This record gives sequence, structure tokens and C-alpha cells, in this order.
Amino acid sequence: MEISVVKKDDKTLLLEFKDESFTLTNVLREFLFKDENVLEAADFQEHPLLENPKLWVKVEKGSPITALKKAARNALKEVEQLKKEVEKTLG
Repeated sequence: MEISVVKKDDKTLLLEFKDESFTLTNVLREFLFKDENVLEAADFQEHPLLENPKLWVKVEKGSPITALKKAARNALKEVEQLKKEVEKTLG
């Protein structure tokens, strides 16, 4: 995976995720929406075969980079909980 910054300022961030699926940006978007400082979060892919997915973040307070890092940490925590539940249930 390679992430490139398309646009960045104090309150907004637009990233492109090369060689990744739309699924990853969708998960990050969902966790960004849980942050009270995030005003807008969107993921989009202009063409599914020709374009890499992008993630847009706009914050009211704080930094969009901080919000994205928090969303990524929270997503990882949830995946770890899922892993534990699967192992517990299925052995």
C-alpha cells in the first residue's frame, strides 16, 4: 500500500490509496464519522478500474491528520476484537 497526499491544509486532507480497495477507505470513513471534531468524511473512486480510492477529511477542531490516525487506531482495535471473538467461537 502507498498513500499519497493530494491536498492538505489546517482543516482538510485528501489522500489517495494506491493499490488498495475501496473497502479500506470505507472503513476509515466510518470511524472518522465517530469523531466529534470531524465535519466531513468521504471516500470515493472516480472509476473502479482506472482510479485509486481517495479519502477526504474536514475537521472543525484539531488536525485532520490527528483525526485520521485516531480513526485508524480505532479500526485496528475493532479488528482485534473481531479476531478474538472468531478465535473464541471457532477455536
